Amino acid sequence: MSGAAYQTVIETLDGFSAEWGWSWGDFAANIFGSGMLIAQELAWDEQKIQFKFSAHRQSYKDVTLNQRSDKIFGKSLPERLLKDYNGQTYWLSTGLKQFFPDTRIPIWLQVSVGTGAEGMFGAFDNIVKDDNENIIFDRTDIKRYRQWYLSPDIDFTKIKTNKKGIKLALQILNVIKLPMPALEYGNGKFSFHALYL
Repeated sequence: MSGAAYQTVIETLDGFSAEWGWSWGDFAANIFGSGMLIAQELAWDEQKIQFKFSAHRQSYKDVTLNQRSDKIFGKSLPERLLKDYNGQTYWLSTGLKQFFPDTRIPIWLQVSVGTGAEGMFGAFDNIVKDDNENIIFDRTDIKRYRQWYLSPDIDFTKIKTNKKGIKLALQILNVIKLPMPALEYGNGKFSFHALYL
């Protein structure tokens, strides 16, 4: 529950930001994440469905979009990975072997369903106004849309080791979705990525 409380504080701070604002969707996702962990512990006494994260730095051919991204998301790679929703993907990963134990599927092999977004350069739309209500950024020509992904993954917690340090490192690494091939559905069409970050 501490994770949900921490994220609610962040969402509340966003609510007082002139550029972003409170998001019921983000709040619901935060509660869902904590609830998913608790529900699985109660139902299975383990985490069969894991939440994972991946991100990549977005760059655009349009100079104004790069300038806007630098301003609101930051210029450094760590800032971009943490702030730029356009480059983030959130995944739910599960090992099929856990649900079908009699198959020959490797225990470490997972299937992941991910979601991301594209075209987000403002809180609710791509128009930004200054304190005097003058438009300082208007990219309503850019469509904002959700993306869905299907991809294989690896569950590092299923790698056998007796070393506590290695086991801890594998558990930490397991929150990251590895770059793998992925099928994407977004903006009304399917596309395939040989390697999706």
